[in-house]
Amino acid sequence: MPESSPSTASAGTAAPWSNWAGNQTATAAVVRAAGADEVQAAVRAARADGRRLKVGGSGHSFTAIARPDGDRLELVAEPARIRVDRERRLVTVPAALTLRELNELLARHGLALPNLGDIDAQSVAGALATGTHGTGAGYGCLSTFVDALTLVTGAGELITCSATDNADVFPAARVGLGALGVLVEVTLRCVDAFVLRADERPAALADTLAGLPELIGGNDHAEFYWFPYTDRVQVKTNNRVPADDHPLPRMRGWLDDEFLANTVFAGACRLGRRLPGLAPAISAVSARALAARTYTGRSDRVFCTPRRVRFVEMEYGLPRAALPEALAALRRIVDDLPFRVLFPVEVRFTAPDDIWLSHGYGRESAYLAIHQYVGVPYEPYFRGFERIAAKLGGRPHWGKLHYRDAASLRPAYPRFDDFRAVRDRLDPDRVFGNAHLDRVLGA
Repeated sequence: MPESSPSTASAGTAAPWSNWAGNQTATAAVVRAAGADEVQAAVRAARADGRRLKVGGSGHSFTAIARPDGDRLELVAEPARIRVDRERRLVTVPAALTLRELNELLARHGLALPNLGDIDAQSVAGALATGTHGTGAGYGCLSTFVDALTLVTGAGELITCSATDNADVFPAARVGLGALGVLVEVTLRCVDAFVLRADERPAALADTLAGLPELIGGNDHAEFYWFPYTDRVQVKTNNRVPADDHPLPRMRGWLDDEFLANTVFAGACRLGRRLPGLAPAISAVSARALAARTYTGRSDRVFCTPRRVRFVEMEYGLPRAALPEALAALRRIVDDLPFRVLFPVEVRFTAPDDIWLSHGYGRESAYLAIHQYVGVPYEPYFRGFERIAAKLGGRPHWGKLHYRDAASLRPAYPRFDDFRAVRDRLDPDRVFGNAHLDRVLGA
């Protein structure tokens, strides 16, 4: 964990900031804070001076949601603030902790999160604020695991929210976009540590779509990747099993997850960027190169995989029944683009939830995530897919690129205006605002 450093309520030296993908950059004065009292002081000072304050987190959002227009608040995760209630399976952690650090902490106590996405570099605060999710018909986004949270409002007040405390704020704050306050502490509902049996194998796209009900309903967690310019997919399922009795050999794990999925794939992307005409052949080879494998492992180590190839991404949550139509339209878009697509398309599934700005609010969802290698054109691709997704009732992932504004998002979220009302109450001066939030929520 990062070491604690002295905090000051006034802005420090300006420093450059960039997100992981490198598509969002800024230069902002840095304010460091460890603990709620220091965050409160920083917020009050910013408000008094008329400055905006934005938490940068780990920078794993592709949108400008965390880009500072004013000062950047850097939170320090203090280990002394961690509390574990093993009997009740509750853990309270600083919101600045990364998911990777959280997973290791939970494992030491025989606990785990019920579900995860495939990247663990995000801060807990950032993952919750953007609606980060994994896959599984019985699971909503990670924010559904929140039992309580503590945040500092735009007035510098400290409030705790749960189903019983500030219950009118809780359904907004669990996916808060960083617009309601600075999340300083989170209590998460966990489960006993568990083992997953992973099965990964190539398949035909048509067969996979025909068997979707069985794929989704017959597995704890299921997803697939479609390789553009082909009719091939890679299907992945993860299911809970009693014993870790078939671990992935170290050499096979390195070969698949490091060498093929990162080193070789990075080289293929660089080649495709220089010689776009090779993209269909590269996609076809990629679809065939990933051989079938089955293995067991600790849940978070199966859910999360290394991502070292840089890309930009858009992801839409759709009503699950709309998936075949959306995917058919996406295939046509890919074929008609004036440039080539170098990344596979990821498809995942989640359960309904009751969080106001969650992409899964009130419905079973299918998620389509489209990517493009850094330095390769992407905007016509992303805009073309967004037009289709929006017509089908799609909701954009808050941490991934999209072009929607408040007027177009309001019909997609039944509680959109309720969220805005909570924002008006907690941050009337827009201390936590930036240009991106002005666009998606309204100024």
